Amino acid sequence: MTTPIAEFLRGYQREGMSRFHMPGHKGEGPLGCENWDLTEIEGADSLYEASGIIAESEKNAAALFGSGTICYSTEGSSQCIRAMLYLALLHRPEGAPRVIAAARNVHKAYVYAAALLDFETLWLWPEETDSLCACPVTPESLDRALSRMDAPPAAVYVTSPDYLGNLADIGGLSSVCHAYGTRLLADNAHGAYLRFLTPSLHPLDLGADLCCDSAHKTLPVLTGGAYLHIAKDVPPAFGEDAKTALALFGSTSPSYLTMASLDFCNKALSEKEPERIRTAARRMSELKRRLSGKGWRLRGDEPLKLTVAAPKGWTGQELAGLLRTSGAEAEYADRDFVVLMASGSTNEEAFQIAADAFDCVRSVAYDPRPVLPLARGERVLSVRDALFAPHETVTAEASLGRVCGAPTVSCPPAIPIAVTGERISREALELFRYYGVETVNVLRERWPKNGLKLE
Repeated sequence: MTTPIAEFLRGYQREGMSRFHMPGHKGEGPLGCENWDLTEIEGADSLYEASGIIAESEKNAAALFGSGTICYSTEGSSQCIRAMLYLALLHRPEGAPRVIAAARNVHKAYVYAAALLDFETLWLWPEETDSLCACPVTPESLDRALSRMDAPPAAVYVTSPDYLGNLADIGGLSSVCHAYGTRLLADNAHGAYLRFLTPSLHPLDLGADLCCDSAHKTLPVLTGGAYLHIAKDVPPAFGEDAKTALALFGSTSPSYLTMASLDFCNKALSEKEPERIRTAARRMSELKRRLSGKGWRLRGDEPLKLTVAAPKGWTGQELAGLLRTSGAEAEYADRDFVVLMASGSTNEEAFQIAADAFDCVRSVAYDPRPVLPLARGERVLSVRDALFAPHETVTAEASLGRVCGAPTVSCPPAIPIAVTGERISREALELFRYYGVETVNVLRERWPKNGLKLE
């Protein structure tokens, strides 16, 4: 498979041109990659008006993923999330309100998109959960939620895989969405590699209409490289407006280094990378069997993610520390879980290091897991009105009854406990304590709006 972006960059280096254009390093510098870092010079194409080498590279990626339309992002899935929500609202079914039905474990990029695009959210809650990261939505529960609406929403939005590696029933959810005349959007940030398993587990192959992948999370791509996918059977207008949607939320100076890595990834995926992914998935499966056989409790069914529940006497953070001292750095840890992400680049030695680290825990026993409260906060203002209002930061204990301002969660996992515009409930306060959140961003207590007072 050709690599048109990389070939152009190589050719430009060979020409030895004097660079009277951006960037200011002029192709030289201590990193060693500066000569690959360009701007939109003659022949380099333009990401949001692509008609040359970038368009050709995206066409290669679309063939690999089976997408009707694929667009590159150099600003991660965060940019793609905003773009696909814009597209869903722009092309929503006739009579559909500006409402998205969304599983509650959204990334905070979704909340910011709600503020920028000014839409409402019907939150889809699980019956119960033991982690902020998990929000299982079944086709049956989705059907019940949509049946109670006066009109179908602009779209349904789910995160799959979630941070713990749980895969949603995309096929079942898409069938429900299509029965109600709406679209299914999937935040597949952690699952770009799922396309290259046998069989494919990628949301686009299972029925999602729009989907975003963070290529950099699980494929050999530089940080920030991502894809916006639009399915083949979605109306052409979605693809026609995709670049506009991305440009609305993206920098006018996208990274050519990142685009070149996406371009190189196409070649890798057309050659040996799929087998490397499948080999890593087999090794992860063997590690999971080994740990399960020794009494460890595992979560999730994502093939390249290992989520281990902390046993009695341990926290997830302490397990992450144990791994670190053994020579392995985990992706994420909280008091309940430690999460390890592998890829086709994870070699056999790395899997062995992780296995040996867990073997250092001599006794593995578990108490019953607590069921966490669902922080169903009262909506006081729209996300847009609340995010653009004056804020202040208070201690978590002092936030009870106040209106949530900007999401104050770290990344990872970047999943808000209380959502902007909601009154902070006792359940949210309990979750703040549980996850060690010490300060919360809230609206100023007596901020006036149209002569009214919130408190």
